[in-house]
Amino acid sequence: MSFFTNNTGDRCPGRITGNALNGLCEKVVIQTDKVFDACIRQTQIDNVLLTITDPIPADPVTPLTFVSARSSSTEEAVITVVGVTPIADRPNFARVQATVTVPMEVVYTDANGVQGVGGSSFTFNVDIVMYVPEPSIIPYTITGIVSVVAPDGEYVDDLTFNVSCCITTIMKVIMRVDLLVPSYGYATIPPCQEYTQDVCAGFFDLPIFPET
Repeated sequence: MSFFTNNTGDRCPGRITGNALNGLCEKVVIQTDKVFDACIRQTQIDNVLLTITDPIPADPVTPLTFVSARSSSTEEAVITVVGVTPIADRPNFARVQATVTVPMEVVYTDANGVQGVGGSSFTFNVDIVMYVPEPSIIPYTITGIVSVVAPDGEYVDDLTFNVSCCITTIMKVIMRVDLLVPSYGYATIPPCQEYTQDVCAGFFDLPIFPET
C-alpha cells in the first residue's frame, strides 16, 4: 500500500470524513515558506531572438528549420528584483518590477534533415502590483515559476531563430517562517504495494472440478 493505495488509516493524508477535530492531539511548529501573495500572468511576446549554444549534434548544417522551443526547467528561471515601490494610497501594496531570465531548449532540423537540440535563454520584464507584509526582522522574498513555450519560429542566421513565446509566470511573495499549526501527530507510513502483472490470477480462480 501507500498513502493513497487502498489505505484508510486515520493517520494518513487524504479526505477528511466526519469530525475534523477527532484525532487532533497537539500544536506543532513547522518551518516553512508562507506565501503572502501570489498571482499568475500569461502573455505572448513576438519577435524573440533565440541564439542556440552547444548544439547537439555539433556543427549543424545551415540553414536550420525551427521545430519547437520551451523552457528547460520552471525552477531554473533567474528573477532579479529591480524594485519594490510602496503604493501610497494602498497600504501593504507595492509595485514590483523584476527581470526574468529563462533557460530555453530549442529543437530544430538542419539542412540535411538531421534533428538537433541546443540551449538558449530568454529575458523579459515584469511590472505588477503585489501585497507585501509589514517590515520585520525576517525579510520577504519575491520568487517566481516560469513556463515558456514557443510553438512558432523561423531561422534568421548564425544559429538564431525569431520566435513567438507564450509565457506563464507565477509570482509569489514568500517568507521563511515558524508556523504554529494543529496536528494529528506523526503520519503512519504504510508498506509499499508491489507491482505484479498477475498473469495467473484467472487460472488460479478456476475450481478444481467443474460444478456440473
